[in-house]
Amino acid sequence: MSIALDLRDLREANRRVLATTTEIVAQVRADQLDLPTPCDGWSVRDLLRHMVGNNNGFAGAALGRPPDAAVWDGVDVTDPAGEFPASAERVVAAFASVEPLTGTFAVLGYGDVPAAQAVGMYFIDYLAHGWDVAVSIGVDPGLDQDACAAVLRIGAAWPRDSPAIWGPGAPFGRRVDVPGDASVADRMLGFLGRFPVWPG
Repeated sequence: MSIALDLRDLREANRRVLATTTEIVAQVRADQLDLPTPCDGWSVRDLLRHMVGNNNGFAGAALGRPPDAAVWDGVDVTDPAGEFPASAERVVAAFASVEPLTGTFAVLGYGDVPAAQAVGMYFIDYLAHGWDVAVSIGVDPGLDQDACAAVLRIGAAWPRDSPAIWGPGAPFGRRVDVPGDASVADRMLGFLGRFPVWPG
């Protein structure tokens, strides 16, 4: 049965999404690291380095550390697939330590962001990036339908067609039209600028 997630605190939903993403990353073979991904211009290796870096960056932000671009960019990440599980555990633990979920996180490129909103940013990014890695290496992404619906609920409040959200240099590519009767997962993917069948 589908349930509506509490958008005010997505930490438990995020933990589940990240557990699935960790299982996907564990399936990446060394000979797949240079494969292309739905993230334009990024190989699987590039994407995983970004994900590990952002895991470490968000973990530090939750713990009150000022943003360090080298950490967020994964400059020192040499084995992105191997380092991913520990970085994922680190960010889950850091988010859990912020109780209650108040105050702000210093997020690189965004400044001080309300804690609940920062967790939401991370949640959306890793739901999408788990799918990115999965389709790049040809495994089931196992998208959580409730999580996909939560993304659409969050996104309903975003300014339509904002260049700060979609398009070149923005977090997501331009939105992709999908049929109105498409699954919630496909609608979520299109909303985040991804072709539900990739490569599209």
